[in-house]
Amino acid sequence: MSFFKRHPNLVIGLAATVLFALLGLISLVWTPYPIAQIDIGRRFLGPNAAHWLGTDNLGRDMASLVMSGTLTSFVVAALAVAIGAGLGVPLGLAAAAWGGPVEWLVLRFSDFLFAFPAIIVAILVTALFGPGAINAVLAIGLFNIPVFARVARGGALSIATLDFVAAGRLAGLGPAAIAYRHLLPNIMSLIIVQGTIQLSLGILAEAGLSYVGLGTQPPATSLGLMLRDAQSMFLIHPWLTLVPGLCIVLIVIGLNIAGDGLRDAIDPRLRQVNANVVA
Repeated sequence: MSFFKRHPNLVIGLAATVLFALLGLISLVWTPYPIAQIDIGRRFLGPNAAHWLGTDNLGRDMASLVMSGTLTSFVVAALAVAIGAGLGVPLGLAAAAWGGPVEWLVLRFSDFLFAFPAIIVAILVTALFGPGAINAVLAIGLFNIPVFARVARGGALSIATLDFVAAGRLAGLGPAAIAYRHLLPNIMSLIIVQGTIQLSLGILAEAGLSYVGLGTQPPATSLGLMLRDAQSMFLIHPWLTLVPGLCIVLIVIGLNIAGDGLRDAIDPRLRQVNANVVA
């Protein structure tokens, strides 16, 4: 109870995120109905005992689709965050540790990637390889690389002048060892917090890409794909749109609240670090 009083945002945000994540994980082994089971005779049913969230225009169970779609959204966003952090953090650390031409190259590379939003990258990838969830992961992941690179660089620069880093240099440690032994451990909290933010943005991006037909493709499903399928029936059957839409909103709000609470719980000084990174 005392932890909840100190960090209510973290507890509430994590609870909401874990709830949706568990729903998605459960769909791996069980859903009320198979998501590909079509029954035209039972389409457009409202919530009832047999179908907790009703059925869609093809008679598919909405609860089952939401569970499976939530898993897809989480997996795509998480893989994109892994790509962004796995490539962006080393680049940011290299820029801070070596400086000079290395830092200039990293910053120019980040500027180049920032010039192409995820939707443009997705269109390019789709033109080359076709639409799909894997291509959505690549598009969102590429966009995450400069974000993590700049965050890692900003966080590393804020501690690179501290005494323990100078002591490491005097002990004969090179830039790579300094980055690995001293800079990386001290910016992990910043990377974790940024990861929660990028996870929420990745879920939004995946929903947007699926909505325009560049992300997850049938027979698989995602929350964005459910929105696309229901858009033409919004005025007649708004429930079909409200269910996936509210799920996206609640997941993103939960992740953002959790990220804000995590930042305060780990280190209140991260607010100042974030401000320096943005600046």
